[in-house]
Amino acid sequence: MHLPTLKQLQYLVALADYGHFGRAAEASFVTQSTLSAGIRELETLLDAHLVERTRRVVRFTPLGDRIADRARRILADAEDLAALAQMESKPLTGDLRLGVIPTIAPFFLPRALPALRKAHPNLRLFLREEPSSGACDALQKGQLDCVLLALPYGCGEVETEKLFDDRLLVAAHKDDETLAAESVAAGEIDGDRLLLLEDGHCLKEHALAACRRPEFRTEASVIGTSLHTLIQMVDNRLGLTLVPQMALDAGLLRGTDVEVRPLEGNASREIALIWRKSSPREAEFRMLAKALVDAAAAGS
Repeated sequence: MHLPTLKQLQYLVALADYGHFGRAAEASFVTQSTLSAGIRELETLLDAHLVERTRRVVRFTPLGDRIADRARRILADAEDLAALAQMESKPLTGDLRLGVIPTIAPFFLPRALPALRKAHPNLRLFLREEPSSGACDALQKGQLDCVLLALPYGCGEVETEKLFDDRLLVAAHKDDETLAAESVAAGEIDGDRLLLLEDGHCLKEHALAACRRPEFRTEASVIGTSLHTLIQMVDNRLGLTLVPQMALDAGLLRGTDVEVRPLEGNASREIALIWRKSSPREAEFRMLAKALVDAAAAGS
């Protein structure tokens, strides 16, 4: 029996991801004719029709979808195999694809990355910033090796290493009556004025959980795609929101008339590094988590 090559499987997965021969070829660093020929060879080898080709769209057959999903797992296992051998000789070296969510990346990475590069100069981090839902999907598809995430958040079968707790605080315009006391009770938050991030950001779920008011799930105004947008809304007296401590430490409120108060109960989110349970690189990822904490402390 002739077996598919990893290169053929890479071409198939790229086409499934991009849905376009030209973009898939570009992402694979080959010509479109090379990618197309590789997929035709795979179809011939398997004696199966995987892709429907038309002038405008690319459609996978039901079998093609199943084989593309299986190919992703095979490629991820092959990458893990190479990474395992490398890790045994030199941990935290070579390429590592790290996903980071937008409510962490701009506030934590500027502190952590310079010291991390200094401590591990042979580690090449390829960063991918996207909301929690997209990052978890990319992790499970093998497009990312690990993700810097805020928990709790359902991300499938993963292992975690906690970095630290990140407190959540109520942010409002300095003249807002919500800030009259030294702390804010969940019952004092007006759901009609609560501004949250759009779906897909775990901070939205953490904010709702911190308020302990189930009705907010339908009442709260979902406004922004970023914390910076929410703070501008708050600064213009359009409502209030919850912000993480790391964003405050990074100067999120600088140049605004927004102030914060702690939420009673000391609500927080857990910052953690997560990876697939099936990954053989657990020891290396736990080392990375510690290195990130140490690097952030050195950069403070």
